[in-house]
Order: sequence, then structure tokens, then C-alpha cells
Amino acid sequence: MIITRTPFRVSFAGGGSDIASFYEKHGGCVLSTAINKYMYISVHPSFDPDETVLKYSETETVNDIADIKHKYFKQVLTDLDVKGVELVSTADVPAGTGLGSSSSFTVGLLNSLYAYKGVYVSKERLANEACETEIDKLKNPIGKQDQYAAAYGGLNFYEFKRDGSVTVEPVIMEKAAKAALEGNLMMFYTGQLHSASAILKEQSNNITAGDKEKNQLKMCDLARALREELTRGNIDAMGEILHENWLLKKTLARGISNPAIDEAYERAIKAGAIGGKLLGAGGGGFLLFYVPKEKQDSLKKKMELPQMPASFDRQGSVVIFTGDK
Repeated sequence: MIITRTPFRVSFAGGGSDIASFYEKHGGCVLSTAINKYMYISVHPSFDPDETVLKYSETETVNDIADIKHKYFKQVLTDLDVKGVELVSTADVPAGTGLGSSSSFTVGLLNSLYAYKGVYVSKERLANEACETEIDKLKNPIGKQDQYAAAYGGLNFYEFKRDGSVTVEPVIMEKAAKAALEGNLMMFYTGQLHSASAILKEQSNNITAGDKEKNQLKMCDLARALREELTRGNIDAMGEILHENWLLKKTLARGISNPAIDEAYERAIKAGAIGGKLLGAGGGGFLLFYVPKEKQDSLKKKMELPQMPASFDRQGSVVIFTGDK
């Protein structure tokens, strides 16, 4: 048996510039971190070697990989030519909450099956193949940041080059400043699950035209500015830049926010948050805020939403258990 653990991610600034329609024209950049909420994938030989068994929110048992309904399982098993296994996926957080769960699943599945085959793959290869699977083969209208964050882990600055290549640079911070940054971030669940595809499809069409293109460029500038401020130890810049980024993000497509999300955001600002944003493409999921320690207890009481404590993950996708076949 092989078990992998792959983190979800929190994107701070620059999101959207990792979509091909934008980075092929301008280049893009995102500053994000992986967090200690995970996707777990286990793979084990099937009791019946002629059967492939998949367990997720449903259970599938097939004799032919072509009959699999779950498109991610089907694509990766076909690409890696694996069958006669039992695969189980378990996650700390539901899908559709803005934490990049589909890409964490894809990265974790690739990592598990490569390990099962006895093949070592680098984090770069995991991220790149996950992008190929989701974007090129399955035609999902998404960007590249989630796959790289899931594979690499850590607090990183990602650059998306016009030729499609990606560079990954850790954000270098003093240990005390990094710990303080983690401690000042609060996440609240809005209770609204969403599908990112429709919003991202509209955003992809919008961000190369007019004011929306200009706003996306400004979001890239904010990602670069945030990297510089964090490197200097100015962690309060996180709140200010989150707020600016959120105001710009809301202009990119319909459905990114809604009255309930806007009301919760304003409540947090009035209670002491310096800034924040909705995570993911928009429409629901988790709200992230930067909140000084002395304001956190009061803010938590006033939010009327469940908080999910989280800290930074530093490993990325890893094999956490190996057993005999």
C-alpha cells in the first residue's frame, strides 16, 4: 500500500494571472502558501486483480478503465497504465471551498501511482503533469498555481512565463516574522460550496480586455509588492494588500462575490481585520482575513461563521506510508 498526503493552498495575491489567456500575453505571478489541510490518496492491489476499485464520495468497481465515471481517476489511470488496484481518496476539507482541492487531488493521485509503480518523480514533474492532466487533457478552464502549490508546499512566489514555464521562489522571512504572519491569519467558512469552472471561464475571457486586464496587471504588481514587504518583515502589509487585491478581484467576473459574502467581509473589517479576501475563484468557500492578535477574539465572536484554524505546510505532496504489495 502507498499513501500520499498533499496540501491545499491559500492564495494571497495575483490569482488569475496563472490562466493561459493572461500569462501568454503578459506573464503572471502569484504569492501563495500551502496549508496543513490535506488530500490523502491510498493505492493498494485489488483483491480481484481484474477489478479496479475507486472509493471517493461514490464507489466504483470496473473491469475496464474506460468505464470509470470519475474523470480524474480515469485520465490518470489511463495515462500511467495502472489497473487492478483499489484507490481511496479522503480530504480534510470538502471540494468547492476555494482551497484548490481538485489540483491537490490530481497531484496526490499522480504521486501515489508513480510511487506504486516504483518511479521517482520530482515536484516539478508532479506539478507540470497535473497541469497537463487538468488543463490540456480534461479542458478545465483553470490556471497553474494550484498544482504547483500542492506539489511544492511552502510559502512561495510563482512566476508564469509567456512560454508556459513556471518558476518557484520561496519567500524568505525571519522565523519570528513568519510565525507572526501565520498567527495573524484567520479563515472562516461561508458555508457556500461552489464550482469554480463557470467563474474562471468568464474571468479567462475578461482579463485580456479593457479595465479588467488593467486590474489583473495591478494584482500581479500587488503580488510582487507583497513578496518584497514580507521579505523585509513588514507582515502588516499582508492585510493592506489582501484588501486591495480583493477589491480588484471582484471586478474580473460576475459571481466572484455576493451580498452575503460582502456583508461578512464588511463585518470583519469593522471588527478589526486589516484586510482579507474570498479564497478561490469566488462564489463561496472560505474567507481569509489578516487580523492583529488583540482583535482576534472579538472578531471571532462577531463573525457568526465557523473558523478553521490553519498553519503553513512546508513539505508539499509526500508519500507518508509504504507497505508491501
